[in-house]
Amino acid sequence: MSSYKPIDSKREEFRRYLERAGVMDALTKVLVSLYEEPDKPEDALEYVRKHLGTEGGEDELEVARARIAELEAENALLKGETAPTEG
Repeated sequence: MSSYKPIDSKREEFRRYLERAGVMDALTKVLVSLYEEPDKPEDALEYVRKHLGTEGGEDELEVARARIAELEAENALLKGETAPTEG
């Protein structure tokens, strides 16, 4: 029976690591959101993937895309070319 102790201590250490990193809270929030969803999605795993880590992520992505478009236009202007069209 003493052979099980190291595995348990490793699991406990890993659990503490996940808690410190905020993984447990993020998973809990997504799972609670799925639980409270009135229309359950067919693919629960896809729901979790889609909603895990999206806090502010979409806004950051839009800001990054806008910045890329600005820099591409500036780059084209500096090269003496016409600015690329969005699309």
